[in-house]
Amino acid sequence: MKRPLEIVAFFGFLKKSLESFNKVQRIKYLILRFTKTAPMSLFGKVKNTINLLKSVDLNQLAKISQTIDLPEAMDALGNLDERQMKGLMKMLKTKKKKGQHNLPPIDGDFYNLDLKLTTEQRELQLKVRNFMEDEVKPLVNDHWNRAAFPFEVIDKFKKLNIVGLPYEGYGCPNLPFLMEGIIAQEIARVDVSISTFFGVHSGLAMGSIYLCGSEEQKQEWLPQMQKLEKIGAFGLTEPEGGSGVSQGMETTCKFDGENWILNGQKKWIGNATFADVVVIWARDEDSNRVKGFLVRKENPGFKAEKMEDKMALRIVQNAIITLTECKIPESDRLQKADSFRDTAKVLKMTRAGVAWQAVGCARGAYESALKYTKKREQFGRPIASYQLIQNHLVEMLSNLTAMQTMVFRLSELQDQELLTDEHASLAKVYCSMRMRDVVSRAREVLGGNGILLEYDVARFVADAEAIYSYEGTKEINTLIVGRAITGYSAFVN
Repeated sequence: MKRPLEIVAFFGFLKKSLESFNKVQRIKYLILRFTKTAPMSLFGKVKNTINLLKSVDLNQLAKISQTIDLPEAMDALGNLDERQMKGLMKMLKTKKKKGQHNLPPIDGDFYNLDLKLTTEQRELQLKVRNFMEDEVKPLVNDHWNRAAFPFEVIDKFKKLNIVGLPYEGYGCPNLPFLMEGIIAQEIARVDVSISTFFGVHSGLAMGSIYLCGSEEQKQEWLPQMQKLEKIGAFGLTEPEGGSGVSQGMETTCKFDGENWILNGQKKWIGNATFADVVVIWARDEDSNRVKGFLVRKENPGFKAEKMEDKMALRIVQNAIITLTECKIPESDRLQKADSFRDTAKVLKMTRAGVAWQAVGCARGAYESALKYTKKREQFGRPIASYQLIQNHLVEMLSNLTAMQTMVFRLSELQDQELLTDEHASLAKVYCSMRMRDVVSRAREVLGGNGILLEYDVARFVADAEAIYSYEGTKEINTLIVGRAITGYSAFVN
C-alpha cells in the first residue's frame, strides 16, 4: 500500500530536523509524547505532529535543553491537570510590570563596606555566605521549630576553616578581628542560633583558653577545638545572678590539697548539653577571688540539663549545669585566671562579636522583608511600591547602615589594640536597640505572614530578644559607658 504524501513529507521533515539537532533522543521523545495524547488514526497523529513541528523553534528548543531535562519536564507537564495547566500558562504569559526588570538587587550593605575588604577577605565572606544559604538555611526553620540542633552542619563547618579566626597559632587562621565580625554577621544573617553556637565555641570557650590558659592547656584544647573535633561551652551566668554575677557569684571552688571541689549551678549555658569541655567560673571560698576551670563532660559531679520552652534561639542547646562535689585537678584550672578581671577580658573581646550578631540579625530581617515586599501584591501592585512600606524599609536600612558603620569601626579599634570596655558596650547597646527596631518593622511590612516561620522574619524577631539581653543587658552596658563619659560610677556597690 502506497504511503500518503503527508507521511513521506513528515519523515523527510523529521530526518532533516534530527540532522540539525544534536539531542535526537529528546526530539523522539517529544514526538512520542505529543502523538500519544489522544486516540486517533496514524494519519491524524502524523498530521498533528507535522503541524506541531512546524510551530516549534528547534533552535530555541536546543537552547532550553541545555538548562533543563526536556523528558523530565514533559513528564511533569503531562501530569498536570487542566486547572494546573491553565495556571501555569497564565503565569508564563503574564507580562512583567513596567520597570520590574530594572528592580535593584537585595543587598543590605548600602554603603558598600565590603569594598574596604581585601580580595581574600571578600572571598571568605562570600564563601561563608554561600555556605549559610546553601547548607544551613534549608535546615533552620524545621530545627528551630523543634528546638533541635542540626549536628550535621558541624562537619560541614570544618571545611570553612573559620574557627578561632583571630587567634595566633594552634592551627587558627590569625585573621583580623574585623573578619571575625564579618563572619559573625554572615552567620547571623541566616540564623542567629547557629551564630550563637559558633560564638560560644570559637569566642567565649576558645577565647578563655587562649587568654587565660597555660601553654599546655592551649596545646591540648585549641587545635582540636579549631577543627571542631572538640566542642566548648562557657559557664558564667547563674540562676540567681546574671548582670550581678561578678559581685555575687554563688558557684564555689575549694582546693583540698589534691583537687578543686566545685559546687553550684550555672544557667543559660549554650552548647553545654553536648560540649566536650565547659569553662566554669567559680568563687574561691578561701580567697574570694574568681577562678576559671576546664570542666570535662565526663567529670564526676557534672550534670547538664537542657532548658526547654524557650521562645528565642531555640536551636541553641542551653543548659542548667549542676556541679555537685565536682572534682577538678589543678591541671584543669585556667592558670592565668585569678580574678573577675580576667573573665572581663574574655567578655570584652567577644562583646564586639555580639554587636556584629545584632547587625547580622537586622540585615537578615531587612533583606527578607525587602524581598517579600517586591513579590507581595495588594490592589494590583507590589506593596514595595507604596509610600508607607517604603518608609518602613528606609527606616530599617538607616538603622542597619548606622549599625554596620559602627561595628566596622569597632573592629578596626580592636585590631589596632585600642578597644576599651566602653567602646564594646556602646556598640552592644546601640546595635541591639536598633536591631529590635529593624526586626519590628520587618514584621510590620509582612503583615500576618510576619508571624510565620516560612518567611524567616518571625524567627529573627524572636531571636533578637536573646541578643538584646545576653553578654550584658542594655542597662549594664549603659552604666559602663556612662561611667566612662562622666567619671562617676552609678553601679550599686
